[in-house]
Amino acid sequence: MKLAMIEQDDEREERIHDEAIVDAYSPEEQALGWYYYLEERITFPFKARCLTESKTSPLKSGELVEVLEMADEVNCTNDMIVIIQFGDRPVGIPLAHLEPLSGDPEMLDAIKDWHYWVGRGYIF
Repeated sequence: MKLAMIEQDDEREERIHDEAIVDAYSPEEQALGWYYYLEERITFPFKARCLTESKTSPLKSGELVEVLEMADEVNCTNDMIVIIQFGDRPVGIPLAHLEPLSGDPEMLDAIKDWHYWVGRGYIF
């Protein structure tokens, strides 16, 4: 399903198709493709800012967190979830809710690719 929430970026669409969801025909395959695409490109830990508040997240918009790792594959079948340090415990948060404060270009592009996917309204 596609919702035109943000403008289409043909270069990003091609990269996503060729690198993240290549040969992925089912929702499960797309989720795994995204999981490994992100896991291979993101350098953990990193600092991030919360972009979006939700009823299922303890974070407030603008709050700064440390992102520790990707959640396990089984927890990323419907959304890409990362583990943050929240107070004295680790908590899972949707990656789309976070903006990295720094990182290498490959990492930042991969996260922007995921934000784009979500922003376009694509689903698995």
